[in-house]
Amino acid sequence: MTDDSSARQQDTCILLFAKYPARNKAKTRLQPALGIDGAARMARQLLLHSIDQAVDTGFSVELCVSPAPTDPCWQALDLPNSLRWSAQADGDLGLRMLIASQQALQRFKKVVLIGTDCPSLTSGCIQTAVQQLNQQDVVMIPATDGGYVLLGFREVDASLFSDIVWSTASVATVTKQHVADLGWTLALLTPLHDIDEPEDLVHLPSGWLDSHVNIKVDNS
Repeated sequence: MTDDSSARQQDTCILLFAKYPARNKAKTRLQPALGIDGAARMARQLLLHSIDQAVDTGFSVELCVSPAPTDPCWQALDLPNSLRWSAQADGDLGLRMLIASQQALQRFKKVVLIGTDCPSLTSGCIQTAVQQLNQQDVVMIPATDGGYVLLGFREVDASLFSDIVWSTASVATVTKQHVADLGWTLALLTPLHDIDEPEDLVHLPSGWLDSHVNIKVDNS
């Protein structure tokens, strides 16, 4: 590892929030199109893709997971040894992200939160977002459904994750207002598509649906 790459890892943490892709518990909203097993396989594929893209950035990557890292289920995925691991705290999504961010900022200058729902979030997208934090306080990649697929910052405030109705179309708008209320600068990058509902499947990369069964995608 070169001195430059080592410095980058020490400077920035990609904090990836993930749940184990368990059958009939992961991506259940995709079951009408993919079936129970197909939805679970899609959740697994999205998770592994997100991890690969995060690792490819060259930054330190921490999986903040549910169930806890000690659960045997994670051993079945054969994930990279370079990953850091942490357990998601109790509470709603906002509190869990806040606590994880506070802990990461004790060790890193920049923290970038991502999930596992966006196959278009490539290593290049993440690297571009991190670069924005050299000049801006916060960077966001919105999701086309009104949420966001990435949120990065050099410091964190509880208001960034407060008074937000998660999994609704208002998440990004409310978060942007909280950033403005703090007097912080914000870099907004090009919105990307999450894969949550059957109609989202048209935004998958080419070939992703080939291994899934019971697919009923409306392209109209």
